[in-house]
Amino acid sequence: MADLTRILEAARAGDAEAASALFPLIYEELRQIARAKMRQEKPGQTLQATALVHEAWLRLGGQRFDNRAHFFGAAAEAMRRILIDNARRRAAARHGGGAERVDLEAIEVAAPARDVELLAIHETLDAFAAHEPRKAELVKLRYFVGCTIDEAAEVLGISAPTAKRDWAYARAWLFRAMNELPEGAPRPGAGA
Repeated sequence: MADLTRILEAARAGDAEAASALFPLIYEELRQIARAKMRQEKPGQTLQATALVHEAWLRLGGQRFDNRAHFFGAAAEAMRRILIDNARRRAAARHGGGAERVDLEAIEVAAPARDVELLAIHETLDAFAAHEPRKAELVKLRYFVGCTIDEAAEVLGISAPTAKRDWAYARAWLFRAMNELPEGAPRPGAGA
């Protein structure tokens, strides 16, 4: 990935050719990340991995990136925001508020919708980021982008053991915070 860092530095310095060479270089890697994320989503999504990559790229347009970590951190945040916006749109009252058509013969106990869980995670993660920004970035890279511990450590410029400790801490903090949600609030993994 030394080429990516070099191209990012050249683009930051104003080299138009470097800026135009950036997208083809990272496109396939971003598609792989997006495909991995979309596999975690509920079936029947209208948003496809390619659309997620293109939308994230558009949101990143015009920004200058200091290095590979800055770029992938921004890409992770862009993908996260797109998925959150998409979940909010689907959950909006004018779109049925998450109501689904069901066969009356097949009614079972309802489970919380994945979109509602995603919104709860988003809000909890924002609260976590206020106290632990680096650890929150690690969570975004792992959960929203699908990076491994080693990949996330590289992007953040920290060692893999530090990333593992941060990941353990973040998971414990988020688990506790999600379990302290008010009664009736959606909890990730509760029946989904």
